[in-house]
Amino acid sequence: MTEALVEVGIGATRALVLDGDRVVEVHVERDDSGPRAGARLNGRLAQILVPGRRGIVRWDGGEGLLEPLPALTEGAALSVEVVREAIPEAARPRLPKLRAIPTTAPAAGPNLAARLKAAGHRMVMLTGHGEDRLEAAGWSEQIEMAETGHVPFPGGLLTISPTPAMTVIDVDGPGDAEALAVAAAHAAAAAIRRFGITGSIGIDFPTLGSKAARQAVAAAIDAALPLPFERTAVNGFGFLQIVRPRLRPALVEAVRAPGFAALELLRRAGRAAPGPQTLIGPASAIAWLAARPQLTDALARRIGGAVTLPGANGGATGGGHG
Repeated sequence: MTEALVEVGIGATRALVLDGDRVVEVHVERDDSGPRAGARLNGRLAQILVPGRRGIVRWDGGEGLLEPLPALTEGAALSVEVVREAIPEAARPRLPKLRAIPTTAPAAGPNLAARLKAAGHRMVMLTGHGEDRLEAAGWSEQIEMAETGHVPFPGGLLTISPTPAMTVIDVDGPGDAEALAVAAAHAAAAAIRRFGITGSIGIDFPTLGSKAARQAVAAAIDAALPLPFERTAVNGFGFLQIVRPRLRPALVEAVRAPGFAALELLRRAGRAAPGPQTLIGPASAIAWLAARPQLTDALARRIGGAVTLPGANGGATGGGHG
């Protein structure tokens, strides 16, 4: 049975799903990411963008994109369900995507732990102190691969690049093109699952000269990638496209979002020896934390000492108590 190691930390919940010693899924769910997929909300139609097709719904604390748009006037009250969570992007973060539902009481969507339990994994709930089982299982290595996009496999390297249109996976490596492509297909399918990559995905394999070789690569994807998904055939240039249902950001997107480095800094600081701490990290991470004193206050309570953010108006934060 697969095992889910779940750690509820300051500002985020993290999890690794293990099949024996092999990491098959990596998850980060931030507390500030907005309503989760499946959440039911009551709000008002704030703006009609395209009549009959698209509009903006606002509720207390947020807004989302409603598609399709029912026959309502601006200002009308309605209930909606979140069908895709907010997606972080460098230029313009995508709002949560909504659908209209019959009037209902508000309800939160299932959190990460609930989703992993429903998937049938054996649940292991971890604390933010003591033995770091996430790190021992390979947490930092997985995060580094997601951040750089570089995923090595026997005989080659995948380079994963998220874009607003699709996530592109490039295959590089020496040797026989067909053997490289088949090995890369297995590695790409594993990376897609591990990093939760959904939506439109393009894989650029080496150019393959024969139809049989292209079919072997497609068959490797079918064998290794869990359903549901749809795909094209591998074309003459070695390109294959996959579409998977999109409910939330992939890890390769989440690690690029503002605040991710700061939350990882909090995690490491929470596992240090008790007592006052000065957080050392990128200036952007320190500034992000300075604007959110509730997080450093939570860290101060955990470590039993004041937390100092150098260069962020300098002072310590949090009284810290055991």
